[in-house]
Amino acid sequence: MNYCENGTITDFQILDFSNFETGHILLTVGIIIMYLMAILGNLMITMVIGLVPNLHTPMYFFLCNLSVVDVIYVSSSLPKLLSITITQDNRISFAGCISQLFFFTFSGTCDIFVLTSMAGDRYVAICRPLQYTLIMNRRVCGAMSALCWTVSAVNSLLLTLLTSVLEFCNSHEISHFFCEFKTMTALSSSDTTIRKIFIFVEDIIIAFVPFSLTVASYVQIISTILKIRLSETRLKAFSSCTSHLTTVILFYGPILILYMKPESEYSKELDNLFSLLYVAVVPMLNPFVYSLRNKDVLDAVRKINARNIFST
Repeated sequence: MNYCENGTITDFQILDFSNFETGHILLTVGIIIMYLMAILGNLMITMVIGLVPNLHTPMYFFLCNLSVVDVIYVSSSLPKLLSITITQDNRISFAGCISQLFFFTFSGTCDIFVLTSMAGDRYVAICRPLQYTLIMNRRVCGAMSALCWTVSAVNSLLLTLLTSVLEFCNSHEISHFFCEFKTMTALSSSDTTIRKIFIFVEDIIIAFVPFSLTVASYVQIISTILKIRLSETRLKAFSSCTSHLTTVILFYGPILILYMKPESEYSKELDNLFSLLYVAVVPMLNPFVYSLRNKDVLDAVRKINARNIFST
C-alpha cells in the first residue's frame, strides 16, 4: 500500500454549490427558512403527539419517531452548510466530517426503517383490522422502534469506522455540501474495492429490501381497499394512508432520481440540488403533510390551543 507523505489530515474543503456565486444570499435565506421550518414543524408534531392521549396509537408513535429522526437528519448537514454560505469558509475538520457522516447515515437509515414500520402498521390496519390491536400492541411497537434505532446506529458506526481509516492523498476537496460515504470513498486514495462491494450489498439490505416491503405493503393495501363495497368506507380507509404514502413518495422520489440518473461531470450542481431536496425539503414538508391532511392532528392542535386559551 502507498502511504501519504503527510498522513495527518486536518480538514477538507466542501465545494457546496460553488457556481452559485451570485445567489449566495438567496441560498442562505432559503437554508435558514428550510431548517427552521423543519425543526419547528417536527418538534410541534412530537409535542402534539406527546400531549394528546388520543394520538397515543401505533401510527402516531411511529410518526413521533419519524419527527425526531428528521430533526437529527436536517441538523447533521444544514447548520454547517449555513455556516459555509454565511462565512464563505468552506473548511470542515476531519473530526467534523466524520461526525457529520455518522449522524447523516444514522438518521437517513433510521428514516428508511421508520417509514417501513409505518407501512407495516398501515398494512395491518387495512388488511387485518380485526387483529390490529393484537398485532400492533405496545410491546411490538416498542421493539420495532428500538430495532430501527439500534440497527441504524450500528450500521452508521460501521460505515464511519470504515471511512475514518481511509487515506486522502490526492485531494481534500469534497464535491458535495456535506460528508457522506460514497463521496468520501470516491475521494480516497486508498483501495476502496471491498468498501464499494460492501456498500452495494448494504444498499440492497438497508434500502432496497425496506423499499420493496413498503411497495408490497401498499400493493396489498390498495388491493384490499378496492374490494371494499361502500365508497365512504373505502375513502376513509384510503385517507388513513395518504399522509404516509405522500411522505414515502417525497422521500424516495429524489433519491431514486439521483441514483438512477447517468453520471456526468457537468451535473454536480444538479446532484447537489436533488440532495438538498431530500436532505432539507422533505423533512420540512413532512409536518405539513401530517398536519394539514390529517384530521386527528388538526383536532389535537385545536384542543391544545383551546386549552391554552381557557387556562389564560
